[in-house]
Amino acid sequence: MAIAVFLALGWLLFFRTPGPGEVSAEARSAARAAGCGDLEQPVIANPSRTHLAPGESFDYPDRPAAAGPHDASPLPPDPHVYGIPIPETRAVHNLEHAYVIVYYRPTADGGLAQETIDRLATIARDQSRVIMAPYPALPDDQAFALLAWNTRWMCPATITADQAVTMATSFIDAYRGTSVAPEAPHGLLGPLFQK
Repeated sequence: MAIAVFLALGWLLFFRTPGPGEVSAEARSAARAAGCGDLEQPVIANPSRTHLAPGESFDYPDRPAAAGPHDASPLPPDPHVYGIPIPETRAVHNLEHAYVIVYYRPTADGGLAQETIDRLATIARDQSRVIMAPYPALPDDQAFALLAWNTRWMCPATITADQAVTMATSFIDAYRGTSVAPEAPHGLLGPLFQK
């Protein structure tokens, strides 16, 4: 009996991928106060996970893309924060591997305040499986987006730094490294085999 318990515990610790958590009530309250949209999940029904040819483009019908066909090569785990837009087809591959992506419209394009961008960048730099990048093509009324596989939350430029940080922290805690993604890491061994 003790051996069975030990084996079950070992399996849970080393091989089981945790399920997604819940976004906190505080984050949902911050989103309402900021005029954000609803947390979309799923964004699309039965998204394709087809690999595109290296460098092949894809026109995602609903952007920023939270799922769908993607480049065979994901973005590297470092850097966490990009100063220029990233290839969306590669970013979607990272989402498939249980990353969270923080997109923003740059200040110069009518987007987030620089203080908000800086505070979000600090969070992204300190987290594994989190990437942050500008996304100038966000819908006109949006300037901030949080993405996990087939999960998206978007907000207008009027969001404050405190609201954005509250939302991002809770979203990362709820979705990063979880089974919301079809190719999430497994248990404690997941980081050893990170793509």
